[in-house]
Amino acid sequence: MPILKWIDDNKLISIVDQLLKRAHEAKESAANDFGRNVIDPFSALFEISGFEIDYTTWYKSETTRQAQKTLQNHIGGFHQTILSCSVDWLDLKTGGVVDLHSEKHKIIAEVKNKYNTISGGKLSDLYFSLEDLVMPKASRYKDYTAYYVTIIPKTGKRYNKEFTPSNNKEGKKCTANPLIREIDGASFYSLVTGHENALEELFDALPSVIEQCSNGKYKISDKEKLKVFFNNAYK
Repeated sequence: MPILKWIDDNKLISIVDQLLKRAHEAKESAANDFGRNVIDPFSALFEISGFEIDYTTWYKSETTRQAQKTLQNHIGGFHQTILSCSVDWLDLKTGGVVDLHSEKHKIIAEVKNKYNTISGGKLSDLYFSLEDLVMPKASRYKDYTAYYVTIIPKTGKRYNKEFTPSNNKEGKKCTANPLIREIDGASFYSLVTGHENALEELFDALPSVIEQCSNGKYKISDKEKLKVFFNNAYK
């Protein structure tokens, strides 16, 4: 029986294994390069004092924070790769005009890991870049539907609606267009895979896949506590 019905086991395991390697590399890099980037000595002083911790605890926390920042840059790519494994979907890789493409469904998508990945002032730039792809007659993606995907939405509510960010240059919102949309991660996973709870299924499967990829080294014992964070994000 497959781990998930909508993705090949070998592909899923390979993608998870790759992200685990990225996490390990980020941790090693943060430790090896510690201090090359200027550390705020005032922040360090007040963290050690105000948080009532010693230098060693602060150092571990700071290296973890730096590694986490690096890893977060790869999480969006993880979802992009996972989604591209669905039938009729293609990963356009980093540097492409957009991230995902389905010729059969006439959809293109720009995938971001979190709702605040793009600052508010830049959202209109994204809108116009998507408009330039789906509206011109000569465009390869003429009449496609373009999605701005935020895997982690701002609230737990699902949405699939017209993307109308503020256009600061004109002092008004961008024109509503049914072909230019924004959607949360859970809804987009459902759209791509055809499984209503695909993202939750993935989350629930990951602990065992991670354990398998690490030959039992990484065993997550607090799955129920972590599931609370998932529920807060999507329900």
